[in-house]
Amino acid sequence: MERTLVILKPSAVARGLIGEVISRFERKGLQLVGLKLACLSDEVLNEHYAHLANRPFFGQIKESMQATPVVLCCWQGLEAVRIVRDMTGATNGRSAAVGTIRGDLSLSTQENIVHTSDSVENAAVEVARFFRPDELFDYEHPLKAFVYANDEL
Repeated sequence: MERTLVILKPSAVARGLIGEVISRFERKGLQLVGLKLACLSDEVLNEHYAHLANRPFFGQIKESMQATPVVLCCWQGLEAVRIVRDMTGATNGRSAAVGTIRGDLSLSTQENIVHTSDSVENAAVEVARFFRPDELFDYEHPLKAFVYANDEL
């Protein structure tokens, strides 16, 4: 089973979309194994968005991500990284397909509701960045038999 990080950004928190976003992942069948509310520091944002540090909009990203607390989620499932990315949609909410989180809930590139890990490798790094091992839980998904066929596990 893969694990992936989802950050519900201040645009989701301020607009009261936390339950809507989390319920979409739950309805899909993904298993929530980590969840917390946090205020992100400059240090953690500098690390998390280091690949954008030289871009002219980097300051705006940090300011946006510190506007309210964020909700940090770790989701688990078969091919969880790809599934979450597919459910999230294109970065620009105006271009994201209807039916995706961003396509249904966002009109912005920056204020686009969620951050999601873009690869299995980055997911491992990002989950470790935001969650200590004792904040992640291994438990039997009570509906696993209704989410996956026996031969998929």
